[in-house]
Amino acid sequence: MAIRNVRKEGDPILRKRSKEVSEINERIQILLDDMIETMDEEDGVGLAAPQVGVLKRVIVIRIGDELIQLINPEIIYENGEQTDIEGCLSVPGISMNVTRPLTVKVKGIDRNGKEVEYEGSDLLARAFCHEVDHLNGILFIDKGISESE
Repeated sequence: MAIRNVRKEGDPILRKRSKEVSEINERIQILLDDMIETMDEEDGVGLAAPQVGVLKRVIVIRIGDELIQLINPEIIYENGEQTDIEGCLSVPGISMNVTRPLTVKVKGIDRNGKEVEYEGSDLLARAFCHEVDHLNGILFIDKGISESE
């Protein structure tokens, strides 16, 4: 495992749409391991592959003791609304209020190739949305609410 460099705002890779993973192989396994190590080292809640320079649809999220590793994640249900402060490892030093769904359901593939579904509320719902946005080239600052709004 290795800690990878986190790409910062202004890096063009952060604005590109990531490609679906067609095969879960050793390279994807290593990517997941490196992303977890990088996220933990940076004290992040989540990390998407483009943030470490890889245009693949892969995310990791850790909230408390729960570690989620998802390949080709897709939000299939959302409900409600919440507005709270967000930050991002790729946009250091900036935090903004962002409105997100209160609850989401996400489907994807785990690191072993098994189809999985997660339902999350509050912070987990926010993290799923934030990381899936990264896979579509969207940063939280694109959705942030300024103080004057």
